[in-house]
Amino acid sequence: MPEEAATLRETDESVPPAEPKAAHVPLDRSIETQADLSAEINGLADAYARALKDGAPAETQPRLDYPPYRSSILRHPTKSLHHADPETIELYSPAFGHQDVHALESDLTIQHNGEPQGERIIVAGRVLDGDGRPVAGQLVEIWQANASGRYIHKRDQHPAPIDPNFTGIGRCITGPDGSYRFTTIKPGAYPWKNHLNAWRPAHIHFSLFGTEFTQRIITQMYFPGDQLFPLDPIYQTIVDQDARDRLVASYDHSLTEPEWALGYNWDIVLTGPKRTWTENEAFGTAGDSNEEAGE
Repeated sequence: MPEEAATLRETDESVPPAEPKAAHVPLDRSIETQADLSAEINGLADAYARALKDGAPAETQPRLDYPPYRSSILRHPTKSLHHADPETIELYSPAFGHQDVHALESDLTIQHNGEPQGERIIVAGRVLDGDGRPVAGQLVEIWQANASGRYIHKRDQHPAPIDPNFTGIGRCITGPDGSYRFTTIKPGAYPWKNHLNAWRPAHIHFSLFGTEFTQRIITQMYFPGDQLFPLDPIYQTIVDQDARDRLVASYDHSLTEPEWALGYNWDIVLTGPKRTWTENEAFGTAGDSNEEAGE
C-alpha cells in the first residue's frame, strides 16, 4: 500500500475514534446509560411508526440531527453551501495514492509479512444505479477496525491489541458488471463513548467516487445478526427498518471458499428509492432526490 494511506486514517473523520480506556469508565449515575439511550431510540421509533400510519413518507436516509447520537449536530454543515472548484478540492482531499490501482490492493490480508489475526472473510457485490444497471470503473475504498476492534489511527486508544499484520485499508475498481471484491478480516466491535458502555456494531466503511472528489459518497456495511443493532444510535439514525436492512450484508455460501474464508454479499445502490444509506451530510434530506452525488 502507498505511504499516503497512513495519512488518510489520521485525517478522515469517517473513522470514529475510540476514546482512551472507553471500556473502563467508572459507574457514575450522572452518566447516561444504554437504558437511557435505548428509551430515546424506542421513543423516536414509535413516533416514526405513528407517522407512517398517518400517511407520512418513508425516511430512507439518516436524520441529520438524531438526539441519541449525541454529536450528530456537529457532523453536518450548519451554514449555507457554496459551489466548489473540483480541481481545488482534489488538491486537499484525502486519497490512498496517485498511482494506478493494483489488483492486490483489494486483499487486506497480504499487505504485511505475516498473517493477520481473526476470521478471514470475502466481501463482494455490485455497484448499481437506481434502475439496476451496473456502474463500472468506479473507485471503491474501504477501511475498518481489526479483529479486536482497533483502528490504525492516532486517536484510537481503545485498550485492544494492534495487529502488526493488518492495516485495515484497501481499494479496487468496479468491473464491467459493476462488481467489486475484497478479502479481509472480520472487524470487531469497539467502544465509542457516546454514553456509558456504548459499543459500535462490527462494520466496514465504504467510500465510492464518481468522476471527481466532489462526487464522493461514504457508507457502512454491517454483518447479519449483530446483537448491537438495536443499541447503536448511529445505525438507528435511519428510522426506517427496510432502509436499515439495506446496510446489512448477507451470508453467501457461493462466495465462501473451502478451508479459507466465509463470504458475504452486499450490493450498493447509488440512486433511486432503494439506494443505499450514505453519510451525505451536505445534502441532508434533500440528498434523497439528489442523484448526482453517486454518479
